[in-house]
Amino acid sequence: MSKIAFQGQLGAYSHLACTMVNADAEPVPYDTFAQAIEAVEKGVAHWAMIPLENSSAGRVEEIYRQLPKTHLNIVAEHFQPVSHCWMALPGATPSWITSHPQALAQCHDRIQSLGLNSIVEFDTAGAAKLLAQSQDLTGSVIASELAASLYGLEILERSFEDISGNTTRFIILEKSNKACQFESGKSYITSIIFTVKNIPAALHKVLGGFATNGLNLLKIESYLDNSTLHSSRFHIDIAEHIDSPNMQRAIEELQFFASQYRWLGTYEAHGFRNT
Repeated sequence: MSKIAFQGQLGAYSHLACTMVNADAEPVPYDTFAQAIEAVEKGVAHWAMIPLENSSAGRVEEIYRQLPKTHLNIVAEHFQPVSHCWMALPGATPSWITSHPQALAQCHDRIQSLGLNSIVEFDTAGAAKLLAQSQDLTGSVIASELAASLYGLEILERSFEDISGNTTRFIILEKSNKACQFESGKSYITSIIFTVKNIPAALHKVLGGFATNGLNLLKIESYLDNSTLHSSRFHIDIAEHIDSPNMQRAIEELQFFASQYRWLGTYEAHGFRNT
């Protein structure tokens, strides 16, 4: 059976994303993102399910630091809605609630309305597991429906978050260094990281190359290169297949003004983008 690595405990939202993308693959939890990525690099797992950004919490900074260090490529993306559940042991009368800080913040108003004391834990599924092990009938937790099923907890309320629509974008990493085959009628995304040369208007000219070739930049992220404080690294997603003539012309111009360039992957755009 193929394995898909993720960071966190069984029952985490990353685990849920794994089951949604490939229900036949075995989800394998790791303590850190680096360990999950390394599992694929060493052939222990076939894929790594990695969160890149969240609609309410923003980008996952650590992943932008990890991507340049790995030789893995992005082969797919997945948008996972985050719907929190309030849960406890059967027969419990909760006076306190625990979860990851972001989950507690996203459910702040509901927690306040119930008069529960909040206790911070390292992650949602880990908090659920600890509560199940403790058998404390005064406790409750915010986690996924999958976590409730895995750890024998009773769901007291679904959609516990204050504002609906919270979504995490995941990327799926694999050893493959080939772009997915182009099919007419489908939408594609190409992800690239680069560092511009230290010359005037270099970034402007790089981005201008995509504009003059009629290409849509879906996102651009900048962050300092780990090795120096004098240059920034850029991560861009373009709504185009890597093999299109327009993309090839834009990349040729990019490489003229870039001191470093790496193609991260070309993959089919997730259907969530059309909603």
